[in-house]
Parts: sequence; structure tokens; C-alpha cells
Amino acid sequence: MNGSSAMSRTMGLKSQSLAEMMNITDTSTQRLVAEKLTRHNNEVSDEMAKMTDTELKGFLNLYGRYMAEKSTKAGISWDKIQQPDANMLKPYDELPAAADAANEGELLKKLAVLKLNGGLGTSMGCTGPKSVIEVHNDSTFLDLIVQQIEHINKKYEGADVPLLLMNSFNTDGETAKIIQKYQDTNVTITTFQQSRFPRIDKDTMEPLPLSHAGYQHSDWYPPGHGDVFESVFNSGLVDTLLAQGKEYLFVSNVDNLGATVDTNILRMLEETECEYCMELTDKTRADVKGGTIISYDGKVSLLEVAQVPKQYLEQFKSIKKFKVFNTNNIWLSLRAIKRVMQTAALQLDIIVNNKAVGDKKVVQLETAIGAAISYFKNACGVNVPRSRFLPVKSTSDLMLIQSNMFTLKSGSLVKNPLREFATTPVVKLGDEFKKVSSYLSRFGSIPDVLELDHLTVSGDVSFGSDVVLKGTVIIVVNTGSKVMIPRGSILENQVITGDLHITSH
Repeated sequence: MNGSSAMSRTMGLKSQSLAEMMNITDTSTQRLVAEKLTRHNNEVSDEMAKMTDTELKGFLNLYGRYMAEKSTKAGISWDKIQQPDANMLKPYDELPAAADAANEGELLKKLAVLKLNGGLGTSMGCTGPKSVIEVHNDSTFLDLIVQQIEHINKKYEGADVPLLLMNSFNTDGETAKIIQKYQDTNVTITTFQQSRFPRIDKDTMEPLPLSHAGYQHSDWYPPGHGDVFESVFNSGLVDTLLAQGKEYLFVSNVDNLGATVDTNILRMLEETECEYCMELTDKTRADVKGGTIISYDGKVSLLEVAQVPKQYLEQFKSIKKFKVFNTNNIWLSLRAIKRVMQTAALQLDIIVNNKAVGDKKVVQLETAIGAAISYFKNACGVNVPRSRFLPVKSTSDLMLIQSNMFTLKSGSLVKNPLREFATTPVVKLGDEFKKVSSYLSRFGSIPDVLELDHLTVSGDVSFGSDVVLKGTVIIVVNTGSKVMIPRGSILENQVITGDLHITSH
């Protein structure tokens, strides 16, 4: 079925007691905040300044746990950490392939795809949802994702894989307008909005909206992608999908162009009755902070850098002991999501994100989807190729995606077969390239990088068209100096400094 639909926010607060909202521990700060928020919601006239029932309940639960755990939660016991066994971390190459196209088609009928679409493009100097940044051949992230799913739905009759977009309050309105362009595609697109929680004043430990009656955008934040479980369940979409015969949900970040539908992983879920599968890929020295899968007390868990005691940080960052990291490509059983949410079992680790809003220091309490792995039956990880992790977090990533390192096939990025090495180049562009507009203005065309290993650029540097980069190329320009790489230049294993001195590297 074609078209799109938007899940609307339910404004206003039903009259209910504090006990119904939350089984809150008996501390004065928590009690005071709960009472004030409830009163604020009942009395404020600005609908945008209110929280929905589920948002209020979710925030009070998170806030109550945070206050209780501040002084009581024990740290991780390093001695209990073990490497995952073969059942917990499966090599991708050993997964059984779907027998034939008909078998693949039957599997795909059970699948829905969800993209985490809450981020803005502000870090790259763009306005609006990050998903509408043009990343390859004038196509945006969303364009490519829709092309991928449309290709599946056309190739496999009756698959009807739907696309769900979890927006934040920052991206919801704009995304609803943007997806109108896909009305004539063979993809059903449904949007829903994740929770919107109030930031907390670090000095008073009170939520910011308590200080005034009106709506201020900066008071609020989306509480991380761990909120996907609450939000997709409370939206009613889990029941809707189950009623449509869907059994599995593939979740990934909207900016990871490597996160495509994979029937080998889907088949493994069905054959092993795995309720939660996390894709992990081999670490490089650039991935030292990524969370990794471990066996803890005999149970599969995710270890994040924030949980690691200081004395073990270097050990965690080492690629010898912890060899893989989480790509945030997650496969889930819809029935299992429903069971876990109905039993209120999900208590994800709280991530404390310290921010500044103007001159005020604030705290954001967030959760991550990866932390949920220990709550599902037969949960496991799959060690996937690096090609399934192609995020675009910066213009350095964007340059690689836009280069001749990749070609497009049915909306999916495919590594150029002319690249002789299994790895992709490391690209590090300086602050002058940080914003997309500045980045684009500094290239006559994106250089040929098929034989590139490493590129570092720092300072006022521009590239003419048809430049070829090979091996290791380092260009460092001091303040006040400028370098223009001439059209057609071939740079191989070279260091270029501000005075245009070129030496072998």
C-alpha cells in the first residue's frame, strides 16, 4: 500500500494520582519534582509546554532511578567480564543463507524497517533533519532508504516491507512535509514521535519547565534511542505491525548508509528464535570508544566506555581484547518487545549527558538501545563486515561516501570493485571543512581516493577538480597561509606544508 501517515501527539494530562504515575522512592527531591510536574501539566495553558501521560510517566521513572542510583548503584565488576562465546557473537560468514528467492520473500513478509530519525544536521552546518542532507548523486539519506525498500518490495511480491521513522520533536514537523514526496513509491511510510523530556538544572536538580509557564524549545530534549521501545510500543505500532503479520523489526540510525536489509541475519533470527540481535564490526584505532558485547555473569551484555573504571580504560580501547564494537544496527522480535514492555521489565542503564544551555548547566538523562540486549531471550551479536557500518557524522565521512570509493545500486552503497584493499581510507578534514557549505566550496570535484590509505587536511586548503590521492597524504597549512591543490594533481605519499614544500612520506 502506498502513502504515509503521522502518529499524532496526545496533548493534555488525565487526572491521576502520583502513585498511578510512578512507584517513586520516598525522597523529598523526587517527590517535590513529581508534584510540581503534575501541577505544571494541569495548570499550564500552553499545550506545547505540557507532557503527555506516557512522557510524564517515563520521565519520572528515569528521574527517580537516577536520583536513587546516584549514591547506591555499584560499578561494573571488571573480573566478571568475559569474552562472548560462539553463541553470543556469531561470525557473519557462518550464517546460513536463505535457500532461494521464494524463501527470502517469505522472510521479508515478516519484516518492518525502523530508522532513528531524531537528529538535526546542525553539527555539519545544516538546518532541519539530518536525513535530508544530500549524500550521493543529489540523493538524501531518506531518498536512498526509500529506494532500498522500494527495490525489495518490487523484487519480492507481497513483501510489503514498511518504513517507520522515529522522529524527535526537533524533526517531526519537517519530516511530515518531506515524506509527501514519496507518496507514489511502493513504500508505506509511518512516522511517530519519540518522547520529549525536560532538561534538568544541574544546580537545583529540577526540570527546567518548572521555572516558567510558557514553552521554550531549549528546555526539552529527546532522551536517546533507548526510548525506541517505549515510543514504538506506546504509539500502538507494535500491535499494528503484528496484526499485519510482521514479526521482526530492523532498527538503525538514519545516517548509516550501510544498514541495509539482510536476509541472512533475518533467517538466523527465525531459526534460532533470537529476540534481539546486535550487529558489531571489527574495531580500528578510530573506533576505540564504541560499546562492545561481553559475557557478564554468563549473560550477554553491552559494555560502554562510560561504564569502564578509569584504570581499565586503555584496556577497553585496545583492539586486542575488545575486538568488535556496536554499529547500532539492531534486529528485534516484535512479540518480544510487546512482552518486555507489558511486564515493565526494561530498566536501561542511564546515560548522564551534561550540557550547557546559554550560561546554565543542565543534565540530560538518556538511554541507549544497545543496553536492552540483556532483556531479550537468545540475544546475540553478529560480527558483520565493515561495509554495514557507513555512518555520516561529519564532512570527513561525507567525502568518503561521495567519492569514487562507492557506487549506488538500488539505493545501496556498493564498494567500488576497483578498490584493491578491504579497508576504506581514513579521512580527517579540519575545521575549515566542518560545515557542508564550506566543505563543498573547497572541492572542484571530490578527489579520486581508490588508492588512498589516509588523508589529513588542516588549514585553508582547496582542491581543484580531478585530483588523485594515493597512499598517505597530509596537508597542514598554518594560519595566514593558503594552499590550492591544482587541477589534475596526483598526490602520493606526500606531506604538504603551508609554504608549498612537498616531501616524500
